[in-house]
Amino acid sequence: MKNIAIFASGSGTNAENLIKFFRTSPFGRVRIVLSNRADAGVLDRAQSLEVESIVFSREQFYKSDEVLQVLLERGIDYIVLAGFLWLVPRNMLEPFENKIVNIHPALLPKYGGKGMYGKHVHQAVIEAGDAESGISIHYVNPRYDDGDIIFQATCKVGPEDTPDSLAGKVHQLEYEYFPGVVENLLKEL
Repeated sequence: MKNIAIFASGSGTNAENLIKFFRTSPFGRVRIVLSNRADAGVLDRAQSLEVESIVFSREQFYKSDEVLQVLLERGIDYIVLAGFLWLVPRNMLEPFENKIVNIHPALLPKYGGKGMYGKHVHQAVIEAGDAESGISIHYVNPRYDDGDIIFQATCKVGPEDTPDSLAGKVHQLEYEYFPGVVENLLKEL
């Protein structure tokens, strides 16, 4: 049984989905949720699901080993970024090489990089006139949305789509595929 840490900055719907999925998986459990925002909805979701959560500062994340120590003390085997908007520092990338994954709400390598998250991504896809969008699950490296792609799933973009409606389609793909892809990765450890 592998211990999973989830990093999230927002409402936490993907984190909640992962926590619930891994309650019945023989391969892993979500041990802790970490956030860089004290007002993030993910913290309430973690609490209601009785999963430990902590909040950390930019200084703790980038200028110390405090966050890394939390992971090591809890025996974390795998890290999942679920709406986490900061680059992961090297002091965490090295001990968790190929054990940190992220989900991105577009088909990478298009619409990735700093500032490309949430509605910004969906607006860019619509403005470009793309016929499809989707999700990309990828390994994390020192650059935004640049790690090797593990899995992608697509959805159609229609002329009637707005950033909100496209976000709904993409969220459905996230909920459907993200937990299973993570579970398959844990099976390989």
